Amino acid sequence: MTHGRIYGIIPARLQSSRLARKMLLAETGKPLLQHTWEAASRASALSEIIIATDSREIEEVARGFGARVEMTGEHASGGDRIAEVVRRCCQDAAIIVNIQGDEPEVDPNVIDRLATILVERPQFPMATLATPITSRAILDDRSNVKCVRAPDGRALYFSRSPIPFAWRDEPDNYAPIEAERESRLMESPWLLHLGLYAYRREFLLAITQMPPSRLERLESLEQLRVLESGAEIYVELIAHRSVGIDTPEDYARFVERWRAR
Repeated sequence: MTHGRIYGIIPARLQSSRLARKMLLAETGKPLLQHTWEAASRASALSEIIIATDSREIEEVARGFGARVEMTGEHASGGDRIAEVVRRCCQDAAIIVNIQGDEPEVDPNVIDRLATILVERPQFPMATLATPITSRAILDDRSNVKCVRAPDGRALYFSRSPIPFAWRDEPDNYAPIEAERESRLMESPWLLHLGLYAYRREFLLAITQMPPSRLERLESLEQLRVLESGAEIYVELIAHRSVGIDTPEDYARFVERWRAR
């Protein structure tokens, strides 16, 4: 049992480098952010959901569809934005779940699973999710973060590179090896990290007060600050991932799926 509430917080900013104003795109008749909020609202483990933003425009739209909104200052990361809200508004929180605002098809059952991991594993201050990689394109794409996990679930490392690296002695220009590489993916020792996190309240506040770590700066991955600090992250494996919306093509495909329902 927890000694406090479980909050889901959705950090939302208006500007996006690859898809302008994506949180407010509304070709389905609803803003993208509303789709995510509605999906998260179906998660039974969450006591309350808060949208955290520094945009008055997002605040107005989100309040219009019934969300609780907390305004923040400008922040370099979603974790920092969430920490400001938690420090100010969530003194009764035991666990905070960071829900990405650009994942309108996030599975509420996955949110529930993530929310309860820290209840079941009191030795961990933080948890996240990963799913097996079965596509060479996903493995090689540097925008996809890979995770290496110990048998007991502890995160060992996160990287934009394809880790673990299984082809040390194979020449890069040896074309026939591609077929073997593809077959290895079916057994998949490779894990795709999913950008959902659960934190204990005090740990979130502490880790966001630390300066960016060396590996964090090199890889541009916030979770490496946690590992470099000596803390542990539990990685839960799930079968499938929801699709984040990062590009116009991603959004067009989402709209097509939504209209086909």
